[in-house]
Amino acid sequence: MDIKRDSINKLFNPRSVAVIGASEKPAKLGFHVMLSLTKGDFPGMIIPVNPGSKEIMGLKAFPSIKGLPYEIDLAIIVLPAKMVPAIFEECLSKGVKGIVLISAGFKEIDDPVGVDLHEKLAKVVKRANVPVIGPNTFGMINLQVNLNASFTPEFSLLKKGGIGLVSQSGGMCHLLCFMAIRNDIGFSKIVGIGNRLNVDFAQMVDYLMQDRNTDVIALYMEGIDRPRQLIDTAKTYKGKKPIIAYKTGIGDIGDSASRSHTGSLAGRGEIYSGAFAQAGILGLNSVEALLDTAKALAGSPLPKGPGVAILSSQAGPGIAAADICQMGGLNIVSFTRETQGRINEILPPLALRTNPVDMGPGWYNPEAMVGILRAVMRDENVAGILLFAMFASANIDSIKGLSSLGKDRGQKKPIITCLSAPPGIWDEQIKGFQEAALLVNFPTPERAARVMVNLNRYRNLIIDQ
Repeated sequence: MDIKRDSINKLFNPRSVAVIGASEKPAKLGFHVMLSLTKGDFPGMIIPVNPGSKEIMGLKAFPSIKGLPYEIDLAIIVLPAKMVPAIFEECLSKGVKGIVLISAGFKEIDDPVGVDLHEKLAKVVKRANVPVIGPNTFGMINLQVNLNASFTPEFSLLKKGGIGLVSQSGGMCHLLCFMAIRNDIGFSKIVGIGNRLNVDFAQMVDYLMQDRNTDVIALYMEGIDRPRQLIDTAKTYKGKKPIIAYKTGIGDIGDSASRSHTGSLAGRGEIYSGAFAQAGILGLNSVEALLDTAKALAGSPLPKGPGVAILSSQAGPGIAAADICQMGGLNIVSFTRETQGRINEILPPLALRTNPVDMGPGWYNPEAMVGILRAVMRDENVAGILLFAMFASANIDSIKGLSSLGKDRGQKKPIITCLSAPPGIWDEQIKGFQEAALLVNFPTPERAARVMVNLNRYRNLIIDQ
């Protein structure tokens, strides 16, 4: 690879950051980059660079980077495209170790001038072997060190967690992250690779595979200039950490839009699907599926087979999930004699006691729910469990017993749930269960079932490892 992993590591862990194009004016992106760094509690040195200002956000400003009395690890550039080549030369002369190039106006525009600028920058950074995120990017974030090198201060509200997100689209990345904030999903790194000067998907996958804070790598992509490089990199690490990808631009209109947006052709969907499968990359078809599956892979073991048990406090959610499971290649298995006997003891004869189990008669009894769940966890036919409970005033305490399942986690079976209640009733309990890695919860039984399907799909991709 052209850019070494150590160089990218320095880019994500700077001691000093210079914002070239920093501003006190809210209409300027340089203002929002400064806000992201200062409000995000970055512990290192923040240096605003603007020849027209002496001070920005209470920090001394400097007219240029070349005269700075400090070493600069990371430069964030927010200037018109035509000014960037000269600024790059200054950064490299200063010994800057990494660059985030937020500026647009390069190969993504329908103008030869943009392509020429892009190629000129590529030659400059190739000479110095300095990693560049961008151009045409919102930036990047390393939540583990409170580095928000983007123009969106709200990214600092994200929870720290194990998902590394690499996106070609700033809009999609914002959408995913705001969904994650609402759903308390944690990230390690967030990277808008933009138009990929010298840091592409392959380089980021290679880096995140070695990043101890990242457990799952999620990719949003439109077009790729060098798909073989990504596929080869993913194959090298196949099975080490999950890689999941949402690829758009597979139709004629989407393909054309991708060229305009990222400067790359998107390509035919079936070609990418086959290549992804060979490389152990799980292909997904929506933003929701990407985020849900990343959440589950980061917080749950993989099933050891396609056998699934569905336990529901009401019949309807279980039936809806059963349809999705069957269409997704899962088996709604028969329980062993021992398991079925235990369920028969707990539930009355009027209940549906075979798989899917209608726990309705026992839904207000925490001991009954836990007793059924524990029996199913020990069933050798069951590789994964879907558990659904919808709140009603009579069953307010029904999920409290789930905390006792910690001692059974040696079973290493995913428990994917839809535990649904009005705001403020079960929220803290569910959060505690998820933080203890007892289960992973979703808003609907359909989403929970699709996640279980995807966990099994990923297992099948790497089963030959």
